[in-house]
Amino acid sequence: MSQPSSATSPFAVDHLKIVPRRFYGRWLSAALILLILAFIVNAFAHGQIEWKVVAQFMTAKVIMHGLLNTILMTIYAMTMGIVLGVIFAVMVMSPNPMLRGVAGFYIWFFRGTPLLLQMLLWFNLALVFPMMGIPGVFEARTVDLITPFIASLLGLGIGQGAYTAEVVRSGILSVDNGQTEAAKAIGMTRLTALRRIILPQAMRVIIPPVGNEVISMIKLTSVASVIQFSEILHNAQTIYFANARVIELLIVATVWYLAVVTVFSIGQYFLEKVFAREQRRVVRQRPAVSKQGAGA
Repeated sequence: MSQPSSATSPFAVDHLKIVPRRFYGRWLSAALILLILAFIVNAFAHGQIEWKVVAQFMTAKVIMHGLLNTILMTIYAMTMGIVLGVIFAVMVMSPNPMLRGVAGFYIWFFRGTPLLLQMLLWFNLALVFPMMGIPGVFEARTVDLITPFIASLLGLGIGQGAYTAEVVRSGILSVDNGQTEAAKAIGMTRLTALRRIILPQAMRVIIPPVGNEVISMIKLTSVASVIQFSEILHNAQTIYFANARVIELLIVATVWYLAVVTVFSIGQYFLEKVFAREQRRVVRQRPAVSKQGAGA
């Protein structure tokens, strides 16, 4: 019995035409996005913005001074925050109930109060302590010691320490508990094991959120303009209060904030790659170390 030809078979598909699926929703959304972008670009290009003023103040001395203060404040405050964060993360995980209580109170208080409020408290500390120092040795007026720079550093750095403490604690908890037990088995103290074994492995978990905190800190320095710290936004405001070029000076500040954030983001990317590579190296070496230990 002869088989039916493919042309007459009810299951033949050769004569069918393949029609690609039409994604009308994607096309419509892309067109709307392009339309909105075109509207925004046109508004900035033909609006009441003096781009010559933007170019004039982009590298003005007072703007550069504010930019330098923003970068320095970010570095100083994050350094203080990281140091405090590590210290209080270790304290909050300590078996000593007093240390746990103090660290818990620190984290609770500084995470629970607004950053602006903390800065204002430090800036007005002279209302509580008119004089600071050691009686009979060194004393000075608090209003002279707590400058806008110091108040900003204390507010940003100490407040950041509370958030970093939780990041460090989560990083330490991500390391297998067997690592700590193995360190104790070979006679390491708790702090030595933490410094040489736990923290190096926890850095892979700690670096990404701390990098995000650095990015946030760059922008949080603008809060210090309220207490007259000369960061970039404060200096831009000082200029536009004088020449009434508000949007132009805000654009200048925006461009520099984006530039600094971009540079720090690139640094964070490479730092994460370094620690990820180091983590892979440690993992590859771990079986060899175990064999050596077994042979001993």
